[in-house]
Amino acid sequence: MMNYPKTYSLAVFAVMLPFTTCALAVNDEPLNDNWAPSEWGPEDKVGAVNRTTPEIVLAAMKLVKQGKVATLGKIYQQDMPSYGARGWKLTIPRDYGRSFGPQELVGSEEIVTAELGQIGTQFDGPGHIGVRTSKGDFHYNGRMMEEVGTPYGLGPLGVEHVAQVGFVCRGVLLNAAKHRGVDRLPIPAQPPNKGDPGIITDEDVRAMVEKQGLAPIGEGDCVFLYTGHGDIWHPSLWDTFPAAEKAERSALFNSGAPGFGISACEYLASQKIILTGADSWGTEAAAAGTLAGENEQAFECHIKLIAKRGIWNIENLDFTQLIEDGVSEFLFVWSPLKMKGATGSPGNPVAIY
Repeated sequence: MMNYPKTYSLAVFAVMLPFTTCALAVNDEPLNDNWAPSEWGPEDKVGAVNRTTPEIVLAAMKLVKQGKVATLGKIYQQDMPSYGARGWKLTIPRDYGRSFGPQELVGSEEIVTAELGQIGTQFDGPGHIGVRTSKGDFHYNGRMMEEVGTPYGLGPLGVEHVAQVGFVCRGVLLNAAKHRGVDRLPIPAQPPNKGDPGIITDEDVRAMVEKQGLAPIGEGDCVFLYTGHGDIWHPSLWDTFPAAEKAERSALFNSGAPGFGISACEYLASQKIILTGADSWGTEAAAAGTLAGENEQAFECHIKLIAKRGIWNIENLDFTQLIEDGVSEFLFVWSPLKMKGATGSPGNPVAIY
């Protein structure tokens, strides 16, 4: 997802002049439909993760039968697919410059330059997505970015508040590729169409739960989607591809993505889940060109889950081991980094089964 800064250089402003009328448009649905305060009160900063109770944690722990662990994060590296102008650059300034002590200890460290919370395997926090209203840029629980955000942090919208709680939940992996009978779901076409094979609907979610022999999705669950799209950015073969092929794969990967449609997201929200995730860069369906799903609005699930309900999202996950082992249900453990004021977080979530 893109982050839109409040200020622009003169050059960028000049390019944007033709779109001035669009920039002035507002959507007052969050105000008119009373998206705030949330069900956890006007001071809440963590959203749906409030649903996690000791009982939910203990029930999730019972899903561990084999004692196996799968890490679900992809490798962060400079030539990985990156959305838009985002990037990742790691350098090693060699070492400390000298050795220490009689045993001649030496060491190295790194410098990372990146949109740290919004690249690679990434968690979307409260400050990442909002809606432009007539009273300001509305974010989770009615906080207006103009009131709480600064160039140095987002205050009550910072990811550290969710990170303080973390996620320990029943993880459910829905295999959409198998459901469609393909290795990889196609990128949705336009115009928006609920019947597009690249869009997973509410009916698809119910059907996959039944086909995979899962208990119904319920309160406190974390629900993930395997589309096969993530295999374009192949988790184990990426470094074997020549540079030209990496560039082609990155362009295809970022051109759009299969995923949840808004009907699926609304259904999952009605079941009181706390987290969504997928092997794609957006989790929800994004058609090439418009990035729309079932409706014309791009990233509608992000709006209705994150900004409206405080249901969070992890993107660019690696489900290779879970798919190979035929695992659909597991103990999921994850906490974002406690980066004060950040929009999101990198990380390496864990499935235990």
